[in-house]
Amino acid sequence: MMEKFEISNLSGRCYRELSGGQQQRVLLARALCATEKILLLDEPVAALDPKASKEMYKIIEKLNKEDNISIIMISHDIEDSVKYASHVLYTGNKVFYGTKKEYEDRQYDR
Repeated sequence: MMEKFEISNLSGRCYRELSGGQQQRVLLARALCATEKILLLDEPVAALDPKASKEMYKIIEKLNKEDNISIIMISHDIEDSVKYASHVLYTGNKVFYGTKKEYEDRQYDR
């Protein structure tokens, strides 16, 4: 599973010297050491550049689809995070919970 994170080459480096994307992948791998069923992620792409954000979303998607790990993600990055979601809990001016399709079919203050 660690090959998904592309972090084996970071083993001898100090965490503080890693890029933001590398740090996020290390933290995600660390969280997976404690679980095999579910991950709760709070703003997993915060402060990452667009390329690193896309890579992180791809890793999260693989964990969900290939490794059957349930992912609950809190994000203000609504547009991109919904692309990878199966269900959405939206709390804005209105509250919504349903499938991604149901969410996309409705108009919310996005």
